[in-house]
Amino acid sequence: MSLGFSSAVLSEAGLSYLGLGIQPPDPSLGKMLFEAQKFLLTKPWYAFIPGVMITLIVLGFNLFGDGLRDVTDTRSA
Repeated sequence: MSLGFSSAVLSEAGLSYLGLGIQPPDPSLGKMLFEAQKFLLTKPWYAFIPGVMITLIVLGFNLFGDGLRDVTDTRSA
């Protein structure tokens, strides 16, 4: 389930980046990345922050799922 959630976050961000996801005025990390393209040379942190947040969300849920699997796995003693 954690891998599915991570995949859903990446899919939503990708679709929003392309303009096919959540519509304004609702916020989306993919939309934030798209809008930050205009400012990459002058203010790169506009794109850095949403990109890092996507990475942390996906990594966090993957690590959470791995840890949960290790705790609940009865075969490895």
